Amino acid sequence: MNYLSTRQAPGANANRSFEDVLLAGLAPDGGLFVPSSWPVLATAEIRRLARLDYPALAAAVLAPFIGETLAPPALEDLLRDAYAGFDHCAVAPLKQIGRDEWLLELFHGPTLAFKDYALQVLGRLFDAVLGRRGEHVTIVGATSGDTGSAAIEACRDRANLDIFILYPHGRVSEVQRRQMTSVASGNVHTLAVEGNFDDCQDQVKALFGDAAFRDAYRLSAVNSINWARIVIQSVYYFAAATALGAPDRAVSFAVPTGNFGNVYAGYVARRMGLPIERLVIGTNRNDILYRFIQTGEMRVGAVEPSLSPSMDIQVSSNFERLLFEVTGRDGAWLARVMAEFRRTGALDCGADAVENIRGLIAAHRVDDAATLATITRIFRETGEVLDPHSAVAVAAMRAIGGEPGIPRVALACAHPAKFPETVERATGRRPALPPHLQDLMTRPERINIVPNDLTAIRDFIAARARIGAVS
Repeated sequence: MNYLSTRQAPGANANRSFEDVLLAGLAPDGGLFVPSSWPVLATAEIRRLARLDYPALAAAVLAPFIGETLAPPALEDLLRDAYAGFDHCAVAPLKQIGRDEWLLELFHGPTLAFKDYALQVLGRLFDAVLGRRGEHVTIVGATSGDTGSAAIEACRDRANLDIFILYPHGRVSEVQRRQMTSVASGNVHTLAVEGNFDDCQDQVKALFGDAAFRDAYRLSAVNSINWARIVIQSVYYFAAATALGAPDRAVSFAVPTGNFGNVYAGYVARRMGLPIERLVIGTNRNDILYRFIQTGEMRVGAVEPSLSPSMDIQVSSNFERLLFEVTGRDGAWLARVMAEFRRTGALDCGADAVENIRGLIAAHRVDDAATLATITRIFRETGEVLDPHSAVAVAAMRAIGGEPGIPRVALACAHPAKFPETVERATGRRPALPPHLQDLMTRPERINIVPNDLTAIRDFIAARARIGAVS
């Protein structure tokens, strides 16, 4: 399997290997890596997945993309190790909450968020590849709350990498912040940027766009701009759908959406042959994707704080990957469109692209009041406690609806204890952290507040990265 950039001119060689895109993260031209062609699983192969446990299923789904990087037995061993510490035997269990309605619980990893499902694997892939090559990288990422802690947990204490995570100062929950700032590992560094998540994301892109700095410090990415993150997340779509009868019946999914990576992972599963009837995106008040689906116009607005802070995003990076596919993979055209979008804050992709996207995705906007009401309603109906992001998915799933007999699955992306104040406000009960995090609120923190300034951020990294000692 080879890979190309979404901004690559048509006809140019797709000569990047999985190892290349894993370590690079972002393409040198500023685009995102995608496979040169889509592997499609036969109906019998998808049916067979239902008989496998989660690590074995993951190995079968990922094998076509990873190629020669790891032999099949080594890949499955790595995946078993990655998921061994998850606190549910099914890894990603399903719970029924209504007629044809299900929750896919994606918070059973060490940091209680869906990001663990990819990042626990990603950290081990970095270790395997870097160890074999005798190389060192500097990982730089931006987080709106959950990616940072999951990436840190996956990468802490690894000899071949340093990790720097940018997060918006004062705009993540206390639990989310402490999960990042209380890690004492020498290769872990956090930066509280005086801005919002989009500012953090822009700074990361600017660091990668600085060729001299990128090459000197061997920058790599763990955000969902990294292709490996996306394809690993596609696994739980297969796990849920086959448990519910796929490929012999279709399944729909509702996803709380910020940076679009989790939705795009569902699109990847669909391209591989999984019969996904519909992908529904739930947005909060930061509703740029909802407005695009409704009006055909994408225009950036101000980022507004909400009860679901991991979704407080206006620029959804992974949307570029979907746009690449629905417009005939014309990278030269997309490069011009994305440059104009960055310059003006408005994106015009044409009527045909809008209709193609509407054929794949439905959208619903959920404000804070509806988020609280959904948490309350599900708790009263079922006893299940939702975090505010999962509540957005459930509210969107119910608002869009579906055909009787087709299962609808809402992705429950975070543990309710990550947002205790909101959950207590909706249910009257304060959710407790799991035992391994019981002392989180008393652990010492290292908080590094930095201005929203590229030079300051670059200097912070340069002063702490170990790459100079090994290059």
